[in-house]
Amino acid sequence: MGSTGDGRSADGGTASTAGDWQERLRSSGHRLTPQRELVLAAVELLGHATPDEVFAEVRSHSDSINLSTVYRTLELLDELGLIRHAHLSDRAPTYHSARGHEHAHLVCRNCRRQVSIDRSEIEGALGSLAEKHGFTPDYGHLTVFGWCAECAEAGETPGRTVPGHS
Repeated sequence: MGSTGDGRSADGGTASTAGDWQERLRSSGHRLTPQRELVLAAVELLGHATPDEVFAEVRSHSDSINLSTVYRTLELLDELGLIRHAHLSDRAPTYHSARGHEHAHLVCRNCRRQVSIDRSEIEGALGSLAEKHGFTPDYGHLTVFGWCAECAEAGETPGRTVPGHS
């Protein structure tokens, strides 16, 4: 199985193990700092988290880190393929660990409910379209906005016609 060059294997999983993130950091010319270690640990602990949520978690362990350091560290870890980001709202991106399965997100515009969709499901739905256009999607970055079944059933889809509802 090959690698994409950003730490993900060709099947969308991560090419790294728990121990080699430090080596990836060093081999890319970056130092291993306590702040970087704290930010990565916070992302892995929180699951899906905004920079502010990561900052709050990191600050519970250390007062020596500021918000701008968290933002810069998140960007670096994302570039190295150690974490991923998605846009689950119109605000700051949400970060999650690159370990484990790659997934896309469905987000309800009304109640903000989020559903993680495994790459194989979304690839099945979009694969033929991507192939038709010679396109390789970044499935882990994909977010589809719409309405969950509960909100659609309740008619909470302003200005939208939901199939099966008049």
